[in-house]
Amino acid sequence: MAEPIKIVIDTNVLVAAFRSSRGAANRLLMDIDDPQFEVAVSIPLLFEYEEVLKRPEMCEFISHKEVDTAIEDIRSIARKYEIFFLWRILASDPDDAFILELAVRSKAEYIITYNPKDFASAASFDIKLISPRDFLDLIKQK
Repeated sequence: MAEPIKIVIDTNVLVAAFRSSRGAANRLLMDIDDPQFEVAVSIPLLFEYEEVLKRPEMCEFISHKEVDTAIEDIRSIARKYEIFFLWRILASDPDDAFILELAVRSKAEYIITYNPKDFASAASFDIKLISPRDFLDLIKQK
């Protein structure tokens, strides 16, 4: 079996997954334990997932208890990395800097995101930016 593709999932993908059960983001989340890819997480990313998913505007889509369960499920299958914020200045949105840092630290091949402009410097680390739909299409081909 080939080495799994290392990925980092941006928070906006989780938001989309819980807002619509029909989209590619939701399908990606349902397949998160697929052995074709390895999800990288860090403590700051897990905290961001929780903070964003527990915002009042998300309550109609997911309860706080469901958020806790989803984050625990992600944490249990993902590979954890410590990050040190070495490349903070390279992300266009400072709040997204730790995602780029995680991708670099984990040697991720992809950041799965709906906001590629937030990670314009990812290419200098050989990290590709890809939407959930395009990523699912990619792993189908393998």
